Amino acid sequence: MTFSIVAYDPAAQEWGVATASKFLAVGAVVPWARANAGAIATQSYANTSYGPNGLALLAQGLSAEAVLDRLLAVDAGRDQRQVGIVDRRGRAATFTGVGCHAWAGGLTGDGYAVQGNILVSGRTIEAMALKFEAAKGELADRLVAALAAAQRAGGDRRGRQSAAVLVVREQGGYAGFNDRYLDLRVDDDLQPIARLKELLELHHLFFGKVDAASLRRLTPAVVRDLQRIAAQRKHYRGAITGRYDPATRRAVEELIGVENLEDRWPFGTDQYDPVSLRHLKKRYPAPKSKSRSRP
Repeated sequence: MTFSIVAYDPAAQEWGVATASKFLAVGAVVPWARANAGAIATQSYANTSYGPNGLALLAQGLSAEAVLDRLLAVDAGRDQRQVGIVDRRGRAATFTGVGCHAWAGGLTGDGYAVQGNILVSGRTIEAMALKFEAAKGELADRLVAALAAAQRAGGDRRGRQSAAVLVVREQGGYAGFNDRYLDLRVDDDLQPIARLKELLELHHLFFGKVDAASLRRLTPAVVRDLQRIAAQRKHYRGAITGRYDPATRRAVEELIGVENLEDRWPFGTDQYDPVSLRHLKKRYPAPKSKSRSRP
């Protein structure tokens, strides 16, 4: 009752899964991934043991096809299962049982597998594959773009409800303490893939790497914006002067911390991150001036 894509990015050494369905919280069921092992999507009367069991086999170095064969061999309900696997080297495999509800099927390409069931037609997975191959950006961006293309091509014929994307890489998690680079889920929404894309953009905002060359020197106009926003958020009580004095610096850096932008902001310098500033100005727009009414 789902469509999904599993994929590998050899340059970034990332493995990921993206999925969407007319089903509550599909991200809690379908996607499984482990850094330096591979990724698995298990769906259609999903046997969730395929996730941990399959990842353990992938971690041993088995190919996607070999892992698929082992999982199916011990599953009496395999005729109703659907699964996609990509291994540590990007070899891919997909399976659709004869008991899956039509339209159901899958295909593989270089470093990915796509599959779906209860779809409008096979155009859904074809569109997913083509978009993934053509898309640019991080693996997560390409995965979500593939979901969006699949939805435009028909998607789940029952409708829309949830979507998710999971990407792992070694020490890719927050502060490098684990391998879960991102794990974003939309559990119940009328436009789950569109909302998932918004969450992905927020992830890039809050956790994306900042190129030092993109930082800009503070100007009086920028400082006035920051003073206004900091005052609006009760961090700053001084005048809007455009001067980055110690009181303004303390207020702005407190604002940045509260807004979870600390990974982007050049603390202790006279520079700023334009991406963070755009986000703050959008989130806290300047009040509209009241026009005087004519007598």
